[in-house]
Amino acid sequence: MRILHTSDWHIGKRLSDRERLPEQADALDEIAEICNQENIELVLVAGDVFDTFTPPAEAEELFFSKIKKIAGSNRAVVIVSGNHDDGIRLSAAAPFAQESGVYLFGNRPKKACADADRKVRAVESGDFYLILENERGEKVYINALPYPNEASLKEDKKQESYSEKISRWIARGEEGYSKGLPYIVLTHLFVAGGKCSESERDIDLGGARAVPLTVFPNQAYVALGHLHRPQKIAQNVCYSGSLLQYSFDEANTKKSVRILETDGESIRTIKEVPLRSGRKLIRLECNGAEEALKILSNYSDEFVELTLNLNAPLTSYETQSLKDACEGLIFINPRVNAEGAEPVVQRARLSPAELFNEYYRSKFGGNADGELTEKFLSLLEEEA
Repeated sequence: MRILHTSDWHIGKRLSDRERLPEQADALDEIAEICNQENIELVLVAGDVFDTFTPPAEAEELFFSKIKKIAGSNRAVVIVSGNHDDGIRLSAAAPFAQESGVYLFGNRPKKACADADRKVRAVESGDFYLILENERGEKVYINALPYPNEASLKEDKKQESYSEKISRWIARGEEGYSKGLPYIVLTHLFVAGGKCSESERDIDLGGARAVPLTVFPNQAYVALGHLHRPQKIAQNVCYSGSLLQYSFDEANTKKSVRILETDGESIRTIKEVPLRSGRKLIRLECNGAEEALKILSNYSDEFVELTLNLNAPLTSYETQSLKDACEGLIFINPRVNAEGAEPVVQRARLSPAELFNEYYRSKFGGNADGELTEKFLSLLEEEA
């Protein structure tokens, strides 16, 4: 069975004030075309379909139209919710979506219904697992774990570490598994050792929600979402990465989807297919506004973050001239060379953990310990 792994679409996400729905639409069309070219039978979407719990109507309309196109007439699509998604809202359409071969797993348990009219269909399901079969009789087992925390799963807090909870939740999704089936864990987690980008809202990246590789079954391919850089954490534990470049530290990160194939009881990665849709993000550094004006004209199709090395503050006229020279100029970071000047802390670039520590230091004169920071991050996550 041929499988495509993608994640972190973040439909509705903007870059500063710039609308990116047209780019997202193009990228999803590109995924549909890759599915056709690569004879894909199953698509895995590992969370963060939307960018917010309450996406605008335009984002939801785009999702439903493109997911139907990706599913096609006989392809299956399995989706788990991410930390940016409202799992209950996402899975509310599950009964209708299944008619199009789309299986949605939010945080409310729901069993899928078999559909005998499609070439790839569910033949067995539970609250958190699914067995799919193609017309050749090949099956694959999917352990579907939406982004997990106590609040979203409506579970009383227990005296367990987060890793112990994850292990228990993964075990819950194995209740229908029998040896001999290719096995996939589809989930949205931060795995220890993963490389983060600025575009991840790192509420849970301060250590409070990192899980070790040992929580995953050895025989499974682990299809991950959450981190926006495509990366392999272990041989069969992989992040597919986000749909588009969503922050400027991803300027040199190429976006892609992963193509997999079942091989007996195993699942192996065939290749990564690059995604070419969407405007690229570029970081430029120039010495003065005059040099920047000459360079910016070369980047009319990209979004640009410009760092300017200056001997004097940038004037309003220079600022407007730079914006006029490049429609895609998003940020200007002036760096004035003034001896003895105190470095300015840009709070917008600080993580929640760093902001909490800065506040704690201003109140008590020292750094917050790790346990207190972890509790703060956990509370912040539950409020998100």
